Amino acid sequence: MTVRPPGNFGSFDPTRSGLAVLEYELMEERASALGRHGQAVEKAIAALNKGEREGLGTEEHERLIDTAAEAVWGFFVHRETCGLHNSEEIIREYGIPGKVLARLGAKPRHAEPAGSTADFGGSKR
Repeated sequence: MTVRPPGNFGSFDPTRSGLAVLEYELMEERASALGRHGQAVEKAIAALNKGEREGLGTEEHERLIDTAAEAVWGFFVHRETCGLHNSEEIIREYGIPGKVLARLGAKPRHAEPAGSTADFGGSKR
C-alpha cells in the first residue's frame, strides 16, 4: 500500500497566500497616497505661480511658499519611504522653484490665519 499526501499540499501558491494579498494591498495604498501627495504638490505650486502672476502681498506670497515647501517636503519623504531616492527628476517635472526647495523642512515663517486648514488644534507657532 502506497501513502500519498493530499493533492493540496503540492499545489501551494505563495502569490495567493494571505501575506501576498496583504503586501499587494499595502503597495496599492502606498501608490495611492504617493499620487495624492503629488497632486498636493501640483496644487501648491500652481497656487504659488498664480499668486506671483497676480502680484500678491509679501506676507501672502510667503505663506504660499511655505505651503508649497510643506507639500514638497512631505512628497519627498513619502518617496524616500517607498525607496524612490532620486528627487531631481521630480523637481524638473513639477517645476519646483528654488525658493521652495530652500525652505524644505523649515518652520513656516508666517502663522496661518485663524481657522485655516493648517491650524492644527490652535497650536501656536
